[in-house]
Amino acid sequence: MENTTTTQKNISIFGKRLSEFFGIVAGLSLFSLEFFKNVFLPPYEFGEVKKHMDELGVKTLPIVSVTGFIIGLVLTMQSQPVMQKFGAEAFLPGMVALSVVRELGPVITALIFAGRVSSGIGAELGSMRVTEQIDAMEVSAINPFKFLVVTRVLACTLILPMLTVYVIFLAIIGGYISIYLSQNINFILYIHAVVHSVDFYDFVPGVAKTFFFGYIVGIVGAYKGYNTENGTVGVGQASTSSVVISSLLILLVDMVLVKITVSIWG
Repeated sequence: MENTTTTQKNISIFGKRLSEFFGIVAGLSLFSLEFFKNVFLPPYEFGEVKKHMDELGVKTLPIVSVTGFIIGLVLTMQSQPVMQKFGAEAFLPGMVALSVVRELGPVITALIFAGRVSSGIGAELGSMRVTEQIDAMEVSAINPFKFLVVTRVLACTLILPMLTVYVIFLAIIGGYISIYLSQNINFILYIHAVVHSVDFYDFVPGVAKTFFFGYIVGIVGAYKGYNTENGTVGVGQASTSSVVISSLLILLVDMVLVKITVSIWG
């Protein structure tokens, strides 16, 4: 009897979680449709988009700067003994550059961006929702969705690729410093090896997919914040769930995009 009760509880919990998951998927889909419907309609809030790009980019620069440098440094330090074992140390700069450009740079930057930005958007819009500021905007004949959501999502979509290019550059510099400390390699030779290894079809797909990652970060944070309930408790839940959902979606979308780009370019 006790085992039956426990099984029923587990099934009930699983059913509840599954229902919540499909509810989030449906809500995000409708929210995305609303975004695309509003993004092309005037008035165009270019000033707000620029303001959010400045805020999101400048405030995220310190953490992504440290992260980018450490990615290149640690990746080189970890890979060097393995490459040395197989007598392939000459390929180390190219291997590091390809790893950073194709995958590590875009994905890690997006995950850090999600932790820093998606939670902030969720908390900010959630606070506006529970304090009825969004309702006040609706009463004042202002479209809060366009002013609050569209501008933030566009800013995230546009700023993340710029941050990714910056992180890739710092990671390559970090890789050079690691190799220089162990081999005293010339910087010109290092850059030549990097440029020789990375071509157009490596760089463009890696950076292009960050537009999707930026959109995910913005739309998830805005969705959770814009639909916040239960007062201040709901604001905290919106902030936390924004990071979790956006990070998970980034990894899932990355898996799909990698498969597509490999199929097209190899």
